[in-house]
Amino acid sequence: MSQTVDIAVAGATGLVGETILNILQQRKFPVGKLYLLASSRSAGKVIRFSGKSTRVEILDDFDFSKAQVALFSAGGSVSAQYAPIAAEADCVVIDNTSHFRHDDDIPLVIAEVNPEDIAHYKNRGIIANPNCSTMQLLVAVKPLHDAARVRHINVATYQSVSGAGRKGTEMLARQTATLLNGQPLDLAPDEPRIAFNAWPHIDSFQDNGYTREEMKMVWESQKILHDPDILVNPTAVRIPVFFGHSEAVTIETERDLSVEEATELLQAAPGVTVMDSQEFGGYPTAALEGTDTDPVYVGRLRRDISKPRSLNFWVVSDNVRKGAALNTVQIAEILVKDHL
Repeated sequence: MSQTVDIAVAGATGLVGETILNILQQRKFPVGKLYLLASSRSAGKVIRFSGKSTRVEILDDFDFSKAQVALFSAGGSVSAQYAPIAAEADCVVIDNTSHFRHDDDIPLVIAEVNPEDIAHYKNRGIIANPNCSTMQLLVAVKPLHDAARVRHINVATYQSVSGAGRKGTEMLARQTATLLNGQPLDLAPDEPRIAFNAWPHIDSFQDNGYTREEMKMVWESQKILHDPDILVNPTAVRIPVFFGHSEAVTIETERDLSVEEATELLQAAPGVTVMDSQEFGGYPTAALEGTDTDPVYVGRLRRDISKPRSLNFWVVSDNVRKGAALNTVQIAEILVKDHL
């Protein structure tokens, strides 16, 4: 990428927005002019980027024709209103919310899984980023699917509170401090008790008894893998960890895969780090490998002893970095290099 690109970041003061800015600097993305956008509450705040101070502007007032690419992380309702406006101004939007993910004419992209779909941004000028849990799952599943066609995925997620944004991390910190000081919790009516607890309810319940968070993994996996027949059975659980999502995964394949072949495929896969030693600490964990890191880590690889052609493994990734911000920047890199 030799040319510079004028970038707008909507939701620049949020947890994902801040991480996007850090990754743009770390990966030396060729940013020309940078526009930081947020609500009126954050307008006027000054953020340092590449040694320069940039003032946050009000999103409502921004002229998107000034930017070539806009990275949105400001919530679904904001994306619903402003992403089409940006696209109409010939500013390509990469959206981190769930608002556009299920639209057939909008590509849903994981950089290591289906980068070729970025080309379809021309349909509406928008590219969608998948759910963070789907992201790390499919980075690990894709090389196995290519080799042996995965037919069924069972997955239980153990999701950190940062999946709910800054309010999630603040909630866990407050609840933990309160309980450690021997004080009773004063919870709002819709506030989960997450400190020292596991909460099997993320997003709203659907008619089939699954939550929307769980159904996202079903819909998004089928769309990203271009395989509407793949079966996905998820259970999503929030746990008292600040950063890093973990997943216990079982896959059933058409062709039998040995643990050795699966390990070799994963070791060669982009974005994957295999950490699979049968000893103390020989596997990834959220607080260590899943915090402030880029790879999707895979460990605990073993045969499912209950049924044929099935493997179990453990997947860990930083949900804010890879699950949102890094993939956004990776999509932008491919977009600029190959499509703009």
